[in-house]
Amino acid sequence: MRILSEFIQDNTKIITIQIGLNEEIEVKRKKRSSQSNKYFWELLQKLCEEMNIDVIQEYKKRVKELGIFRYWEIDTKNVPTFEKMWCDRGIAWFTEKVEEIGEKTCLNAYYGSSSFNSKQMSRLIDNLVQDCRSVGIKTLEDIEIEELIRSEYENN
Repeated sequence: MRILSEFIQDNTKIITIQIGLNEEIEVKRKKRSSQSNKYFWELLQKLCEEMNIDVIQEYKKRVKELGIFRYWEIDTKNVPTFEKMWCDRGIAWFTEKVEEIGEKTCLNAYYGSSSFNSKQMSRLIDNLVQDCRSVGIKTLEDIEIEELIRSEYENN
């Protein structure tokens, strides 16, 4: 196996590999560690305690506001199986029924924040930080938050 070329842009590394006479292109996206996601959940817990609201419901509301989901059109009889498989990925993965068309059901399947890229995670945290600050909850400084997110994505 021989690496012919490497190209890095944003959070994506594209590698051209030669295996024997064949060439293969491999795309690697930088993943983040759990630090920014952990920070998000810590802040969310503090805000929900302060506001006396349910953490999971508030989380889902915030993810919905970001609009990070995949639209699915599924045979209605298969919806329970799909929802179980999707939601079993974690408490933060959820679905929402959009409409039923004949024997099909349209769903939005929302991704958990553990799968977010740096831009998506930054938006999620920024919105939460603003809300925390508005009720007097101490947060990291903006530069510290930016560094936390940037260093995680660059190091993975």
